[in-house]
Amino acid sequence: MVALSRQPLYRMKADFFKTLGHPARIRVLELLSEREHAVSEMVPEIGIEPANLSQQLSILRRAGLVVARRDGLSVTYALTSPRVAELLVTARAILTGVVAGQAETLEDRPVPDLISGSTG
Repeated sequence: MVALSRQPLYRMKADFFKTLGHPARIRVLELLSEREHAVSEMVPEIGIEPANLSQQLSILRRAGLVVARRDGLSVTYALTSPRVAELLVTARAILTGVVAGQAETLEDRPVPDLISGSTG
């Protein structure tokens, strides 16, 4: 039986989001949202050295977000839950809204006339 952490839930959430705090790990999860991938397939897609990719995969595996399966000399990774893919879709929707809101805010601001010194 797995012992539950004695940490408050908000700390566990913070640790979870720290795990997602690296662009290579996000890209790995995006790729695995599509289908299982062998490490050799992910290297060119992610654009980092194999040793660095292995390190990032290890972090995701320890966090319980991905699972590895050995196929002969190859190691294939998959998401542990479709909810990981759902989280990425939700994050994209949130970011799309934030970026749209920032663009609207910029459009509403007066543009200074640097030559005459007025705004408008």
